[in-house]
Amino acid sequence: MTAAELPLALTMGDPAGIGGEIALNAWAGRSDGTAPFFVIDDPGRLADLGRRIGVMTAIKLIRSPSEANAVFPQALPVLGAALPNEAIPGQPDPANAQAVLSSIETAVRLVMSGDAGAVVTNPIHKQSLYEANFPYPGHTEYLAALAGDDITPVMMLAAGSFRVVPVTVHQSLTEALSDLNTGAITQAGLITHAALKQDFGLPHPRIAVAGLNPHAGEGGAMGSEEDQIIAPAVSALTEVGIDAFGPIAPDSLFTPQARDTYDAALCMYHDQALIPIKTVAFETAVNVTLGLPFVRTSPDHGTAFDIAGTGQASETSLLAALDMAAGMVRYRATAQAA
Repeated sequence: MTAAELPLALTMGDPAGIGGEIALNAWAGRSDGTAPFFVIDDPGRLADLGRRIGVMTAIKLIRSPSEANAVFPQALPVLGAALPNEAIPGQPDPANAQAVLSSIETAVRLVMSGDAGAVVTNPIHKQSLYEANFPYPGHTEYLAALAGDDITPVMMLAAGSFRVVPVTVHQSLTEALSDLNTGAITQAGLITHAALKQDFGLPHPRIAVAGLNPHAGEGGAMGSEEDQIIAPAVSALTEVGIDAFGPIAPDSLFTPQARDTYDAALCMYHDQALIPIKTVAFETAVNVTLGLPFVRTSPDHGTAFDIAGTGQASETSLLAALDMAAGMVRYRATAQAA
């Protein structure tokens, strides 16, 4: 079986959130083009949840991912994962944190062993994990640790051809500005360029680099970071043949006309990247981790505890994450074969 034919591994996410609901809804709302996937979760919990929200998705317990493709047309394949405590929608429980993490670890192990095609993660609740002594800022950093040594993860948010990459991620703004440097920008640009070619099939990617300050510093009148930190990174990228340009004034970088000029925007901090794409494409944006030895995507939303268990959660972003993961696996397989 080729990598593109392997089923996708969908993690549990926080069991008090909407991950189970959108998994059930994604299978029920699948199309002929939806890649087969299995979810690593408690089958009893999912069955109870389906009855609660009125979604009668058929569920079948599988013993290994090799069974998923045959099961998928008739039922949602579930690789069993037990929860120590009952999951109550909207009420996160740190006692279930290890089950959440084990689901992620299992997905990564199965993909790295060649038993699954990609990791697709349901939303986690970081505070519950922190209360259980989780040492990582979030999914991105944890996945990099699971992948092995010398991995530099880069977060991308993507919706169609609109792609943004924050250089600094899960930090306070003060810490992000302190850590921002030419090397970090250059490294993020190199990883983004490689991923655009390998995982998105773009032979000649164009990368726009955002400024940090209003008007990209206005020639130094509003800040010196553009001249001292960002411009040297752009030069370093162009010197190795990458089509990178900037720094561009952030307030004009995300207009429809500007977005036509690049394949990804390299942004200096978390909200500079995420605010525009979530505003433009909240329902369809996908979180992608670049720089890993496997494909990983996720819906671009959180656990939504306020609507968990009500049947209001939309599976749109999860379906987009599944579709993007399958496409990335195909592109990566083609690139590696070439």
